[in-house]
Amino acid sequence: MAVVEIDRAKVSYRVDGHGPGLVLVHGTGGNGESNWGHLVGRLAADWTVVRPDYAGSGATADDGQPLSVPVLAAQVVGAARAAGAAPFDLAGFSLGASIAAYIAAEYPDDVRAVVLLAGFASGADSRMQLEFGLWRDLIRTDRRAMARLVLLTGFSPDFVRELTVQQIEENIDAIVSGNQWEGMARQVALDLSLDVSEQARRINKPTLVIGCTQDQMVPTAHARALAATIPGARYAELESGHLAPLEKPDEFVRLMTDFLRAGKQ
Repeated sequence: MAVVEIDRAKVSYRVDGHGPGLVLVHGTGGNGESNWGHLVGRLAADWTVVRPDYAGSGATADDGQPLSVPVLAAQVVGAARAAGAAPFDLAGFSLGASIAAYIAAEYPDDVRAVVLLAGFASGADSRMQLEFGLWRDLIRTDRRAMARLVLLTGFSPDFVRELTVQQIEENIDAIVSGNQWEGMARQVALDLSLDVSEQARRINKPTLVIGCTQDQMVPTAHARALAATIPGARYAELESGHLAPLEKPDEFVRLMTDFLRAGKQ
């Protein structure tokens, strides 16, 4: 674990592997280890994999003020530069996809190619406001219920059905005890207000947008709209719930690495 200071925030990040840079940006309530750690072994032979924890997650410490996409983007880019990984390929998941889209537009000299998984350009529509508003309220009032909701809506019904009752309870316990709840609340507030539509229209890097067909958190229409907004973007889908890095890790890695390697040929 390394730390770099960026605008008075001490941003933690992990670096693994050798080769060109690949920066992985986690989602709301996650961090570089929980969202991506189990994938590093599949990637580190071909890339220098950088996994920053932006503010509100992991070991990163900041002033506790409301978050913004520009602030989190600067933290991600700063960590990648500190790791010596720029220019880099860039993959973002969920909120991390919004941040990655912003980085691709605003830091073009640092980015080679972009992969956006289960992403959204704006949280303004009524369903997203209902979803993230419920998250905000449960984080304040009933964190165990929030953990149950994450499992229920984060994975596909078939995936959850295959878990035993004991496994479900163990996962709920792990979420309740391991989550950085105050940080997640700040990230949810950003989910409710962000809009990177203008940046998405300005992305001029090779881009793959991946939607998840059984996504109950960020419905697939958001990924399709994001792909339609980005000039020349490719679009693909995974038969998965929102938490595709956990539910379909092999399929996600295959889609991402095939795309990134094709761009190098």
